[in-house]
Amino acid sequence: MNGRRAAPKRRSRDADGSSISRRAMLAATAGLTVSTSGCVQRLQDLVTRNNIDQLSLTITTLPADSDRESIRIANELERVFKRVGIDVSYDIRSGIDFRRTVLYDHEFDVCIGRHPGGTDPDFLYETLHSLYADESGWQNPFGFTNLNVDGFLEKQRRVSGERRREAVTAALESIATVQPFVPICVPEEHRLVGTARFEGWGENHLATRRGYLGLESAVGVDTLRASHTDGRPTKNLNPLAVGYRGRGLITDLLYDSLATDDPSGDVEPWLAESWEWDGRTADVRLRDGCAFHDGVSVTASDIAFTYRFLQDMSLGNHDAAVPTPRYRGRVETVDSVDVRGRNRLEISVDTNRAVGERAFLVPILPAHVWRERAADATGPGGVSMTQGTTKAVTANNVPPVGSGPYQFAGRTQGEQLTFERFDTHFTRRAGVDLPAPTADEFTFSISPSSKTAVTAVRDGIADVTSTALETDVIDSVEATETTRLVESPSWTFYFLGFNARKAPFSNPRFRRVIAQLVDKEWLVDTVFRGKARPVATPVTRQWVPESLEWDGNDPEVPFLGTGGEVDVSAAQAAFEEAGFRYDERGRLRVRQ
Repeated sequence: MNGRRAAPKRRSRDADGSSISRRAMLAATAGLTVSTSGCVQRLQDLVTRNNIDQLSLTITTLPADSDRESIRIANELERVFKRVGIDVSYDIRSGIDFRRTVLYDHEFDVCIGRHPGGTDPDFLYETLHSLYADESGWQNPFGFTNLNVDGFLEKQRRVSGERRREAVTAALESIATVQPFVPICVPEEHRLVGTARFEGWGENHLATRRGYLGLESAVGVDTLRASHTDGRPTKNLNPLAVGYRGRGLITDLLYDSLATDDPSGDVEPWLAESWEWDGRTADVRLRDGCAFHDGVSVTASDIAFTYRFLQDMSLGNHDAAVPTPRYRGRVETVDSVDVRGRNRLEISVDTNRAVGERAFLVPILPAHVWRERAADATGPGGVSMTQGTTKAVTANNVPPVGSGPYQFAGRTQGEQLTFERFDTHFTRRAGVDLPAPTADEFTFSISPSSKTAVTAVRDGIADVTSTALETDVIDSVEATETTRLVESPSWTFYFLGFNARKAPFSNPRFRRVIAQLVDKEWLVDTVFRGKARPVATPVTRQWVPESLEWDGNDPEVPFLGTGGEVDVSAAQAAFEEAGFRYDERGRLRVRQ
């Protein structure tokens, strides 16, 4: 394990391509950050102590039964923070409450959780662009505002090929400089599958719809049984309800999208039979004869409605648009949708093709069901979203009506979801070269933990653990004659997030020092039992620039210590260099 070291000097490029030094970039960020109240509140006057107290922060995270890794990261960071003079308290929230607190209410100091990430680096646009600083959902939950970063994120949407890769690199380096959040690690994903009843596991990613299609079932087997450790889908099946949605597997089974993607980031036709690009306009042709689960035909008008609705859930009934709290970054790329026929439409985007095609991944909503949900409503659990709230967000959407390969059949809240195969789905047609649903029925039984989910598969009660196993369970799972572990690529990541809406978390210099108190490699070894990889940037491997490759320590914000033990003197010096002060008792002081 490496100790403290200086970050390497290197150069990046601004949004227009001109070269600037990393140190100059950091200096510029203070002037370009809109939320800078904390930057000017340095403790320079130790004579006036009336409003100067020890820095106290609250870590908002999840309990062990929701996310064992998050609470253990929080425990370790609490220990380190206290050693360097910070007073620490906890705000432990259930999965739903955590998302409401962080994503809707924005009532936190720092938070620790698992970010959904993305297979393409464009997910950072909605994660960090200042346009979304006051919105709800995974759209900039940190309230981060920085014009320099905005420029890089916008540029990677405009240019293509090698120029896009260069723009992405510039964005990643700029983000690493100002640390709006600290990416900690990418966990390995392992699931236990049973091989006695179904074969074909692992041919597609088991966090996606395709992972459960095209399986070969044994004679007489008509039910696919999943042991699922997330009970939220049994309570709410609204694809737009961020508090209840995770990776999107349930949504993708119930709803079709124009396209589907894979871990490599490739986007391929799904509900769309094909598309042809002419500049920034795609001529999209839908598959003939598709229908929603209630029998109503899927037409180009439903696709046009979906994009309009996700851009404004009030359908023009508010003075300002009410955008969706989910899929926001994708649908914003769509400039216009023109219906050219029952199964043909033109979609124009104001981005490059690579980003524009990712707009084809949103769930297609039946207009005859969702149009009435444009009416006003109180926010989730009484919480109002900044951009407004309509019934589209508050409805539990049970029963859901989509056009996906499986349709809703029933539920028992907290216990089970039951889907039935949608026999007329286009994947079951002759000549369609896509995996199709084979099981007549698909059940998700809720398990309280990864251990009980594993037991269910071993005992023949379930065929798959559909949620990834907790890392402390993996080493104890051994393959048998009828079970095996399947490892899948991951694009989610654990993070320490700052609420940049308030001081001192709005100060990039403060965030950089906090980032240097996170020993990522030690956390991977200790918390994740080595079943993760530490990262300096949160994108998939093929997008990581050489300047941010992991080399035993974070190349931008190396840990101030070794082996999980912080060098208190080095940390104090770093805080003082950032403009903060300590009292005679070693407490970090901040102006309240």
